[in-house]
Amino acid sequence: MTAEESLNKAEDLLARLEAARSRLDETQEPDQAIVVLEELAELAKEVEAELQRAKRAAETEAAAPLTDPNPDAPAA
Repeated sequence: MTAEESLNKAEDLLARLEAARSRLDETQEPDQAIVVLEELAELAKEVEAELQRAKRAAETEAAAPLTDPNPDAPAA
C-alpha cells in the first residue's frame, strides 16, 4: 500500500470518527454513550495504525532509487 493510499484510508477513518463523535453528542443514554465511546477508541487506534503505515510507506518510497521511466531511450 502506498503512502497516499494509507492517507486516504486514514481520512476515511477520520470521517467515521467524526460521525461517531456526532452520535455521542446526540445520545442521552449512558449505555449508548459507552458503545459509541468504544467505537471512537477503536477508530482512533485504526487511524493511528494507518498513519504509521503511511509514514513507513513514505519513508520507503523516499528511500527507493529513482527509476528511468524510459530505459530504452538513448542517453542524452
